[in-house]
Amino acid sequence: MIKLPEFFRSILWSYDFEKCDPEKMRKTIIKQAVHYGDLNHLKWLWSFYGPEVVMNVITTSSKTEIPEKSFNLAYLLFNSNK
Repeated sequence: MIKLPEFFRSILWSYDFEKCDPEKMRKTIIKQAVHYGDLNHLKWLWSFYGPEVVMNVITTSSKTEIPEKSFNLAYLLFNSNK
């Protein structure tokens, strides 16, 4: 199993961090990182999942899952059409 970097522990406080699988928990990890993360988290998302996967998750999430400001920032960073 691929391990998440330790700095993800702070945004996955309600999960058993040792059992967090980046493949199985893709949507949760992306949503938590976009909502609560910092630039390190976003860079990791880019390098691990790629912009297309992140865009797919954030654009199919409800507005209650990702606040508008966080969504807008992630959209600007991960929109590969620009």
